[in-house]
Amino acid sequence: MRASALKTLTTAFMLLLCLAGLAPAHALQLTDDRGVSVTLAQSPQRIVSLLPSLTETVCAMEQCHRLVGIDRYSNHPASVKSLPVVGGGLDPNIEAIVALKPDVVILATSSRASQRLESLGIKVVALEPKSHADVQRVLKKIGVLLDIPPAQGADRLWRIIDASVSAAAQSIPPQARNTRVYFEVSRGPYAAGEASFIGETLTRLGVKNIIPASLGPFPRINPEFVVRANPDLIMVGSRSMQAMATYPGWSSIKAVKQQRICVYGVDESDVVVRPGPRMAEAARIMANCIAGKAGAG
Repeated sequence: MRASALKTLTTAFMLLLCLAGLAPAHALQLTDDRGVSVTLAQSPQRIVSLLPSLTETVCAMEQCHRLVGIDRYSNHPASVKSLPVVGGGLDPNIEAIVALKPDVVILATSSRASQRLESLGIKVVALEPKSHADVQRVLKKIGVLLDIPPAQGADRLWRIIDASVSAAAQSIPPQARNTRVYFEVSRGPYAAGEASFIGETLTRLGVKNIIPASLGPFPRINPEFVVRANPDLIMVGSRSMQAMATYPGWSSIKAVKQQRICVYGVDESDVVVRPGPRMAEAARIMANCIAGKAGAG
């Protein structure tokens, strides 16, 4: 009798285990930066990323293994370089993306791929951070997408960024405070305004951005605007430096005459212009420039 009861209990227990294994993962829903509500049956296991900052965010949440494809500019961490490259955010290879059978594609709101991918039945989440508040929000949305608790994902990463910016600000000497800075993001020229995540970091570092918030986060400006503003310090990526040399009247700018220009190499440029987990490192890079160039005199 006891043996029969034990057998019955064992069978019931195994049945419960099987049923537990068949239980569906909980569905998730989020609204992306287009205002589109995206519903997934479960947290995606196959992700294609078409924006470097989003690639870095997924990896910073220790979920790099879910990435199955990236855009041509995603290069950090080094492990993602072995993944299939599916073009850029503005010129993605739709066929290559479809072939990877992603559960979701994460990309910028400015990407041209969203409608085409959705018409093919592929889920799309469009996110494009431009300010510190945007970065916090995008970290949270990626955390939701990955089903990572905030304490382990979004909140943890933002605390690191916030504390690093504050620490970088403390490293700048008093004489460098209120230095008037021009930050060129890319050729055009496109500048980082006060309203951008770069501009907000500069403000927290105690310097003055010559590009006002009223012009938008990343406005295309006339080079003469910079000549008239006459900044004390210029920050620029090496990709833009050659073009900058041809801007009319720039030889008269204080920063140029006094050689107070920080030219960031390719690796450093990638860090400072990406609104993601490496903003902590970006703050240190910019603080070193301010302390070394503006603080020296």
